[in-house]
Amino acid sequence: MSEKISLARLKKFGKTFEIRVDPEAALAYKKGEISELDDVLLAEKIFTDAHKGYVASQEELNKVFNTIDFSEIADNIVKHGEIQLTSEHRSAEREKRHRRLIEMIHKQAVDPKTGLPHPPQRIEAALEQGKIHLDDHRSGEEQFEEIISRLRPLIPLKIEQKQVKIEVPAQYTGRAYPIIRKMVKILQEEWTNQGNWQATIELPAGLYPEFIDKLNSLTQGKGIII
Repeated sequence: MSEKISLARLKKFGKTFEIRVDPEAALAYKKGEISELDDVLLAEKIFTDAHKGYVASQEELNKVFNTIDFSEIADNIVKHGEIQLTSEHRSAEREKRHRRLIEMIHKQAVDPKTGLPHPPQRIEAALEQGKIHLDDHRSGEEQFEEIISRLRPLIPLKIEQKQVKIEVPAQYTGRAYPIIRKMVKILQEEWTNQGNWQATIELPAGLYPEFIDKLNSLTQGKGIII
């Protein structure tokens, strides 16, 4: 089996289980951006070592997952496991994230002296000068303020902030709460009698449209801007 395959891998009870996946679709499925598991899977086999072609036995699967249903186990592996990407895909994703970061800074930050955005070339040069790189394991939105802080000694930057109050229905808080906390600054929060989470948040104004898209994705469109 070629080593140039992308896998979703889950280690559980000392055992490793792997499935072959489309990397972009798997990442989107894991984030809740797509819902069809069939769009993710490249083979209907669960391996203990995909590179060697070792297939997990039904006994192993039933012992660990309490089922031998392929779809149920595959869903578990993709959602709770790690997406193993090929080196080519990792490089392409890293470059895409880097370009997106430059675009975010260009759109959301201005030179406080002129009120104008910095050209992308100047932002890229400053990132290179400061040896500033994105952490592959965190989203660009999560790292945005940190990167801006590291850039400020190199080029003057000002970010307009926006405050909004949101409400997440109780049935979605388990998933949405930790993700939102990583994306924005929580100024105030409370839980309603119905178990809904209400919070006043602050985030860069330029990130607001993307945040709303993410809120809708996490709550199936039932998140509320109060």
